[in-house]
Amino acid sequence: MSPGRGGRLARAAGSWWAALRIARREARRARGRTALVLAMITLPVLVLTFTAVSWRMSELTPAERTDRQLGAADAELGWMVRQPIVQSAWGDAWQADREDAPPAGVVTAEQVTALLPAGSRVVPLRRWVSFDARVGERIDDTIVGRAVDLTDPLGRGLVRFHSGRAPAGPDEIAVSPAALRRLDARLGGIVTSGDGARSWRVVGVAEYPDDLGAVVTLHPSEGRMETEPDTSWLVDLPGPPDEGLFRRLNGHGILVHARTPAPASDLVAFGPDVRLPMDVEGMSVSVLVGGLGLLEVVLLVGPAFAVGVRRRRRDLALVAVAGGDDAHLRRIVLADGVVLGALGAAVGVALGVAAAFAGRPLVEQHLFGARFGAYRCWPEALAAIAAVAVLAGVLAALAPAWTAARQDVVAGLAGRRTPPGHRRRWLTAGVALAVGGAAVAAFGAARTAPAVILAGLVLGELGLVFATPTLVGLLARLGRSLPLAPRIALRDASRNRSSTAPAISAVMAAVAGSVAIGVYLASDDARSATMYRPALPAGTVLVTSHGPNEPPALPRVAEAARAHLGVRAVAPLAEPGCGGPDTDPCVVSPVLPVERACPWTPGDRLSPAQQRRARADARCTVPEDHLGGYFHVVVDDGAALPVLTGAAPAEVAAATAVLRAGGAVVTDPRYVRDGRVDVRVTRPGQARPDTPTSTTVAGYPLPTGLGAHRLLLSRPAAERLGLTVRPLGWAITADGVPDEDRQNRFVAAVRPLGAQVEIERGALADTGRPLLLLLAAAAGVITVGAAGIATGLAAAEGRADLSTLAAVGAGPGLRRLLSLCQSGVIAVLGSALGIVAGLGSASIILTALNRRYAGLWPVAEPYPVVIPWTTLGVLVVVPLVAMLGAGLFTRSRLPVERRLD
Repeated sequence: MSPGRGGRLARAAGSWWAALRIARREARRARGRTALVLAMITLPVLVLTFTAVSWRMSELTPAERTDRQLGAADAELGWMVRQPIVQSAWGDAWQADREDAPPAGVVTAEQVTALLPAGSRVVPLRRWVSFDARVGERIDDTIVGRAVDLTDPLGRGLVRFHSGRAPAGPDEIAVSPAALRRLDARLGGIVTSGDGARSWRVVGVAEYPDDLGAVVTLHPSEGRMETEPDTSWLVDLPGPPDEGLFRRLNGHGILVHARTPAPASDLVAFGPDVRLPMDVEGMSVSVLVGGLGLLEVVLLVGPAFAVGVRRRRRDLALVAVAGGDDAHLRRIVLADGVVLGALGAAVGVALGVAAAFAGRPLVEQHLFGARFGAYRCWPEALAAIAAVAVLAGVLAALAPAWTAARQDVVAGLAGRRTPPGHRRRWLTAGVALAVGGAAVAAFGAARTAPAVILAGLVLGELGLVFATPTLVGLLARLGRSLPLAPRIALRDASRNRSSTAPAISAVMAAVAGSVAIGVYLASDDARSATMYRPALPAGTVLVTSHGPNEPPALPRVAEAARAHLGVRAVAPLAEPGCGGPDTDPCVVSPVLPVERACPWTPGDRLSPAQQRRARADARCTVPEDHLGGYFHVVVDDGAALPVLTGAAPAEVAAATAVLRAGGAVVTDPRYVRDGRVDVRVTRPGQARPDTPTSTTVAGYPLPTGLGAHRLLLSRPAAERLGLTVRPLGWAITADGVPDEDRQNRFVAAVRPLGAQVEIERGALADTGRPLLLLLAAAAGVITVGAAGIATGLAAAEGRADLSTLAAVGAGPGLRRLLSLCQSGVIAVLGSALGIVAGLGSASIILTALNRRYAGLWPVAEPYPVVIPWTTLGVLVVVPLVAMLGAGLFTRSRLPVERRLD
């Protein structure tokens, strides 16, 4: 290294050391501004640290994962197939030697024990069992059931008891704390099944570390559940499993999960260190989202550094007079970002780790639904978060640093402010970035690439950020004809663009993102509602039997329906069959004429030209037929027809006449040709579906607009096809669409009858409304915060001007009005720009998506452009809230102070 280069490095290091000392002194002097910057840097660091540490604690080590799965057992066995298999080292993947290997079926404890060393003991375990219970007037079927003997040490090791004891028989259960609340039960209380056929006593409260939700543990003797096909086996071995045991069990089709990995051998085809393919798209999205968050922090912190530079312009001018060059001035300001960024990172990381450790039980219960492994941190992630925080501080100080290096030294010594000059290149760069970002977002939408779309939005927002100072200057010129307070507010905004423009840009970025996502969610909801096709007419309820069981008696069904739904009509339902109740089911369906069938199927890999031809072909415009067109078949004489189809009276009369004449009714008109329809029966045991028997009967087309296709056969037509007819249940027309409470009461009333209920509930409405309100709230908080920060900084900067106003006789309310106007310039301008940018971005994305779908087949429903008025309403009110807050929390008294200039 040459002496000259070494001297320059030494001088640079000394210059940075001096700058850091000056920055530390300035942070102590300006405690208010320091606290503001630290709060804005610390908060995102705290959130990111909390997330990273919680995620790290949730990742289980192999030993923790094994302890959670096995408890006190040495291994868990699952008999998968009746053929040899190969498995991964830890038993999380397996593969049979043959693709058509028969399933293991029912396995007994004796069969499993016979393959284990002498002295071994097994306990059956089922990790999922169907369970429902009556809670008040409703039936809860969302509770997870498990079956294991918790009185055995092997089973007891799977749970942690809060109170009570283990179930000792089929009439006792243990429940998790969440299930105890869901069932509205207590220890020692009785829980009744949904059909009322059985009941259990709650004898214990026990939680599974891998599932903190509603879980009920039944004794394995309940219904002999240990012999079900999906039963696994907890094993107590006399010694550790060796390679021979793994080979023997794998050779019989048994998957082994033990405390030690399977030894390396030719049977072990998968290792524990299999690396998953990298999700480049997901990583790109994460990086871009992180970049947006970093940009938001920089825009919010930047005004504070800008004001700090203006308050220190005399000190910086003295440095320049003493021989400091532009680099020294830049380093002094950048050192502020380094010091405050590092301090904010340290405080944020410490608070985030403490919050993650303290809030671990709540995160386990409400976010992950499982217990964590141990208290541990993620040093690499914490270091990266701290580095990003320091980077945010440096970036926020970057623009003020360049401004400080270009200031007029004489004006700085005199304490005069020099408004920044207007530079057209920033406006040109901003417009170019905005247009380029829109083009990139449109390209990403056309290619369905979320990372590219987000990159376009980032570029577009950066373009608007660069153009904002010019827009502020133009507005200041238009404010000459305004009253005093708004005129001063616009003038200060123009003079202090280095602090005003970032605040406006921060509001704009938050509002634009909220509006763009809100438009997309609202449009997606509207598209889903348009695509939704109900299976039944509104207000229709079907009560049917399970399998071969007889349907419930009409009087009891009608009584429950009158009590809870209101009844307009009740019609019997019957279904065709190929034999007795023990016979395998057969398939009855109409036959689509060959000349009306689409020559392509959605599973085919069609070229763009073939897709265009398919879209233009009238035979290929009904997506249900392309997707397989399953028909619900009933036998009816016209009684159930109006209930199932909701057709007009004239259509019902004509269709009923065809049924009573021995014909059939099809809800898809394409299947009826010249008043006839071919009906095909595929009986059990037929290898090919294209060789079944078919019969032509009189047909009537009855389009319904419903999502379910139906074939209604008359009894004579069913007899001609060689079909039997058996009662299925009842179709009920309720008095309007029942609400959820009435539905639950009706289901609870008919469940003891052994029936299942199907109710058309309609499309889910406003599924994205909570997220829309959350986005609007987040944007509102940023808007109010940015407006408040910038207004406070402007008030501190303009104290001398306020003293001058007081000296010339301005009233006490002028300061409140001036603060209100200063806040309004930031909040209103930022929100307006954000709404326009968000609507424009969303329109570009939706238009590009629709253009992409326009040439695809099957035909896809286009996205409508739906404006989320709720979100816009909140965002319109937020600037008013910011203005009122600025007016209310500003001191109205104008003290007379000595002017410094």
